[in-house]
Amino acid sequence: MEAPISTSKTAVKTAQDADAPRFSRRETLLTMISVLAVMLLAALDQTIVGTAMPRVIADLHGFDRYTWVTTAYLLASTVMVPIYGKLSDLLGRKPVFIVGLVIFLIGSGLSGAAQSMDMLIAFRALQGLGAAALMPIAIAIVGDLFTPRERAKWQGVTGAVFGLSSIIGPTAGGWITENASWRWVFYVNLPLGVIALGLLIFVMPVLKGRAENVKIDYLGAALLIIGSVPLLLGFTWAGSQYEWVSVQVLSMFGLALAGLVGFFVYEAWLSRHNGQPIIEPSLFKNSVFSISVLVTAISSMALFGSIFFLPLFVQGVLGISITNSGLILTPLMLGAIITSIISGQIVGRTGKYKILAIAGMVISLGGTALLLRLGRDSTFFDVVLAMIILGIGMGAGMSLYTLIVQNAMPTKIGQATSTLTFFRSIGSTIALSVMGSLMTQAYLPAFLGAVPASVSQTVPPQVLTAFHNPQILLSPDTQTQMTATFAQFGAQGQTLLQSLLDAVKTGLIEGIHNVFVLSVIITVVGLVAVFFLKEIELRGGRRKAAEEKTVESAETMEQPVAIS
Repeated sequence: MEAPISTSKTAVKTAQDADAPRFSRRETLLTMISVLAVMLLAALDQTIVGTAMPRVIADLHGFDRYTWVTTAYLLASTVMVPIYGKLSDLLGRKPVFIVGLVIFLIGSGLSGAAQSMDMLIAFRALQGLGAAALMPIAIAIVGDLFTPRERAKWQGVTGAVFGLSSIIGPTAGGWITENASWRWVFYVNLPLGVIALGLLIFVMPVLKGRAENVKIDYLGAALLIIGSVPLLLGFTWAGSQYEWVSVQVLSMFGLALAGLVGFFVYEAWLSRHNGQPIIEPSLFKNSVFSISVLVTAISSMALFGSIFFLPLFVQGVLGISITNSGLILTPLMLGAIITSIISGQIVGRTGKYKILAIAGMVISLGGTALLLRLGRDSTFFDVVLAMIILGIGMGAGMSLYTLIVQNAMPTKIGQATSTLTFFRSIGSTIALSVMGSLMTQAYLPAFLGAVPASVSQTVPPQVLTAFHNPQILLSPDTQTQMTATFAQFGAQGQTLLQSLLDAVKTGLIEGIHNVFVLSVIITVVGLVAVFFLKEIELRGGRRKAAEEKTVESAETMEQPVAIS
């Protein structure tokens, strides 16, 4: 009696699964073109709108709700990210991605047609609901289309999309606003989005979900929203609209704590009872995932803080007037784009990522350390040098951690990718709030200490109060008004004004320096954490050889074996 050993089929299947799924070259290329177009749309939307906001306010008359145009978008997009990621694992990438793109395009069209500030805020929130699906699922699709090593090469390109959008976004926004209308800042999304949508519908592979009995975690989604929205609002309000210890801020943090604790307790219960939680607590038992989330959040905090305050230093302290402050960051973004592509190629060829992760953090630390040297006597070259080094470090790890978690959790790509994106957004929000408060608290004492006694005795307190905000250095209109005001002091008027502006610079330098000190400390913590990152060699580097060897072994095992 003879029987084949069934493990041969299992061996072949295992080898295939390591590199599956595979798609035709046409499907892959057209899908990637549409995915990159959608990623560019989502990334541009975060940078292009800011330039047009002064014109929007002038047209819709809503200065008191100015910040809510951005806040509504960020709240909706951040909270929905992990929900979309889980749905894409359950239902498949294609339907969730298409629904997200459609919502985004509808929100774009309605935002462009808004007739009041309240309408614009509501439609921006709708746009954010759609945008939440675009970036994380786009990255997850890259994970589905390619083996990990092939994925590394493509994710270097996807990382470059972020840098490119940061360069062209503010410039495009300014050009559109000046030559057409602010409404086209939103309408411009429609033609490119519709083309990408057509490619996704008719060309993109199905990329089916893995779950057979799909159960949507509605309660988990509600608890996540209850926990995340107040958390983001609390950090957005703290130190700007309200004091950190105000009733409004503390109540938001209290509600957030209750919601998030309830969320993770319920998700753990659901996981134990074979449910399908939005964020599985078991994800964090994987050290590769937990360290990647930690380092990503820390990097986001350190780099976001540096990036946000650099234009303020260049324009306020160095006095370099650049119409679009986004252009100031061009050296940083160019460095990030180049190293993002190069690091992707290196990881794709070697299958190793830990050394690049460490190198990226070390270089980033060097860049943030150079920021500490910036002061009143610094030149624009000093700033550019620091930006280039910071950009090189940032680019090396821009897409790296997404690749790492996808490689470590191949059956939960959507959930892992979106959770990583979620914590990156949370880190950015926290960083902006904390660093903004730190700068404000350091600025005022330094400014008052730098004002000569003779000036403070001469200038009325109500006039002196106008200099309590360093934004005066960035507003030519305000400075013109102050010049007229100080003309009333006679011959000494301009001397008094110049003394106060010098004091503002002193306070601003002190405040921004403290922000950069915090960035250095955070980056050091990230560097220490990255040494604990476990390295799992990326699969797919020798796919053909592995398949041939496995098939050969399988054929050997399929030889009939005599059983007596």
